[in-house]
Amino acid sequence: LAAARVPQPPGVREMKGEVRINRRPARIGQLVQPGDTVTTGQASQAVIIIGSDACLLRANTELVVRGRQESRGPGGALREMVIEALQVTRGALLSVFGKGRKRVDTPTATLGIRGTGLYVEIENDRDYICTCYGAVEIVSRHDKGVSEVVRTKHHDMPRYVTGGGAPAIGKAPMKNHTDAELVMLEPLVGRVPPLDPNDPY
Repeated sequence: LAAARVPQPPGVREMKGEVRINRRPARIGQLVQPGDTVTTGQASQAVIIIGSDACLLRANTELVVRGRQESRGPGGALREMVIEALQVTRGALLSVFGKGRKRVDTPTATLGIRGTGLYVEIENDRDYICTCYGAVEIVSRHDKGVSEVVRTKHHDMPRYVTGGGAPAIGKAPMKNHTDAELVMLEPLVGRVPPLDPNDPY
């Protein structure tokens, strides 16, 4: 947390095991660009920073990044990658997002987010979604008329979104991610997670 005022450079910050970007082996510091696909192998994981957002990819995950480059600084000399959407096709992803509207797509759901901590995990016939803090609009991809706005402070309302069963959006337990991981991610992008240290996660 002491490092939270000093954002880290964008790109791949940590790797364990097999990590690839566009099917080629990734390297520490490598930037993730719009249109890139990041994958992890078995018993592998990666931490990447994209603009004001940070992500932890678990094993056997595939992530497609949609975004744009924005100029900043005098004369627009510096360019920054801004996430517009993340597509998680398999595996699990823990992400912390800065200000601005963004979208996360899973096989069963479209998630509208803004300044949020979010964990998604793709299961066989459903997706697990935990809004760790902040607000997320969950829309079923199989029934566009079914949606829910989730506002939480501390993993209060995890959800399952099914691929066609009923209910399309249902209650779930908090599982498979921790506050310690959020505390690790947020300082990478210069923030402190809004969590109560006395809560049990």
